[in-house]
Amino acid sequence: MLATLGDSLSDILRTKFTLQDRDLPIDEMNDLTTDPLDSAAPKLDLTKLPICPNPSAIPRIDFKKGTTTLGFRFKEGICIAVDSRASQGQYIASQTVQKVLEINQFMLGTMAGGAADCQFWFRVISQECRLWELRNGTRITIAAASKILANITYGYRNRGLSMGSMLAGYDNLGAHLYYIDDQGDRIKHDVFSVGSGSVYAYGVLDSEYKWDLTAENAIDLARRSIYHATHRDAFSGGYVSVYYITKDGWTKVSRDDQTELHKRYGQEGKDR
Repeated sequence: MLATLGDSLSDILRTKFTLQDRDLPIDEMNDLTTDPLDSAAPKLDLTKLPICPNPSAIPRIDFKKGTTTLGFRFKEGICIAVDSRASQGQYIASQTVQKVLEINQFMLGTMAGGAADCQFWFRVISQECRLWELRNGTRITIAAASKILANITYGYRNRGLSMGSMLAGYDNLGAHLYYIDDQGDRIKHDVFSVGSGSVYAYGVLDSEYKWDLTAENAIDLARRSIYHATHRDAFSGGYVSVYYITKDGWTKVSRDDQTELHKRYGQEGKDR
C-alpha cells in the first residue's frame, strides 16, 4: 500500500504546476520537492508555496430578509395576520411559507426574521407548554409561555439569533399579546406589527383600529393591513393568512392570494 501511495504522489509531483505565479519546469521543481516517503529527501521549502487567503477575511454573504406580520387585541378576541413570502436578498425563496406557528389549541406564534430560528424555538415552546400541562394539570398562561421564550432568547443574545416574533393566546385571565425578539425583549401591548412591511401595515392599523371592533371588521382590517404591506414592500407577498383567537381557541379564517386581494382592495382611496 505504501508503494502504491508513493507511486501516486510521485506521479503528481512529476506534473507541471504553477508556483508563485511562474511555471517551473520539472527539473527545477524536483529541487524543491521530492517523494515525501523518502526520508533522505530534502524538505519542502514552504516559503515558496503560494499564499492562500485567510478564510476569515472573506466577506460573508448577508441575505436581507423581510416579512409582514401583525396582531391586535379587541373586545372579542385577538386577530393575527401574516404574509407568506421568504426572501434571500433579491431572491424570493418561497411564496408559501407558514408564518403562523401553532403552539397549542389556544396559543399561536408568528415568525419574523430567520425561519429556522423561529420554527425551532417555537417547537421548543410547544413542548414546554405540553410538559407544563402534564406536570400541573392545567394550561400554561400566555405570560408564562412568553417568559420562557424570552429567557431562551436572552440567553442566546448576540449569538446570531434572528427573531422578531409575537405570541398570542387566550387563558383563564383573558386574551394576551406579547412581542419577543432575539435580544430577550418581551413587551405586552394591544397592537403589534413586525417585519420590513410593518410601516405600511401600521399606516392602516393606526387609522382604523378601535377596541370595540366587531369580529368581522377586525378580520377585514387585519387582512387589509397585510395586503397593503405586500403591495408596497418588496420583501412581503404571497398569501395573506388570518387567524382569530377567542376563549374557545384559535380558528384559521382565511388564506388569500395577494393578487386576488388586489382586486378587492387595490382601488381603495383612488376614487376619492
